[in-house]
Amino acid sequence: MIIQWFPGHMAKARRQITEKLSLIDIVIELLDARIPLSSRNPMIDEIVNQKPRLVLLNKSDLADQSIVKEWIQYFHDQGLTAIPINSISGKGLQNIIKEAEALMVEKREALMKKGVKPRALRAMILGIPNVGKSSLINRLAGKSIAVTGDRPGVTKGQQWIKVGQSLELLDTPGILWPKFEDQEVGYRLAATGAIKDQILHFDDIAIFIVKFFKEHYPERLKERYKLTEIATHPVEIIEQIGRKRGCLVSGGQIDFDKASEIIVRELRSGKLGPFCLEKPYQLD
Repeated sequence: MIIQWFPGHMAKARRQITEKLSLIDIVIELLDARIPLSSRNPMIDEIVNQKPRLVLLNKSDLADQSIVKEWIQYFHDQGLTAIPINSISGKGLQNIIKEAEALMVEKREALMKKGVKPRALRAMILGIPNVGKSSLINRLAGKSIAVTGDRPGVTKGQQWIKVGQSLELLDTPGILWPKFEDQEVGYRLAATGAIKDQILHFDDIAIFIVKFFKEHYPERLKERYKLTEIATHPVEIIEQIGRKRGCLVSGGQIDFDKASEIIVRELRSGKLGPFCLEKPYQLD
């Protein structure tokens, strides 16, 4: 399956982001802690250019904590500050303003020496669809301002949102890139819900998931689906799971589509436990 998704509003969003960049002091880049590189739009580097940037690793509660620590070090090696957060529970959000101000301290001190009183920091939040931007904004603002949803493509426009007296946020729609050079990236994005399910085949995504978990988290499969042994081929594993979950059609055959959807849904909801689908330098 070739995974591509670049709706028209995403191309428009890129133009809008570029136009608004001159108003911005700092860029807040929101990534999925389970797939930090795959959820990092390479176009953002071109658009953001030299603007100071703070990286937030969202959904960190769903990620393998030992690997999240490796990612924090990875971004540090790239000269970037990365913070693990959970935009739903609010964990880690108290560090965002502090770290944003730290990145801007030299510029603000220079303004004060000139007798200019620094205004509130203006930040642009950027990230791919369904990475949790709207939930983050609502948490920071303390009220429901941004529209949220558990599917990609909910945010369609841009809006300024005040966060206390020290920060103003510019929300933007999530944007993917026109072509995934590596189809593994496409599968990681699809597995974690960054791409609309309507254009996907759950069986392909489920095969990708069970293949990965068989290699990296085999005990999770055994525990969750009560398997004594894991079959050799991913298709056989899905059939094992389908039989355990009663996904049967007439004649005792496995309803492969139903079993596949169960696997994808349970991965996304955290029922397969915390995981990371990639490690630092894996894609370099």
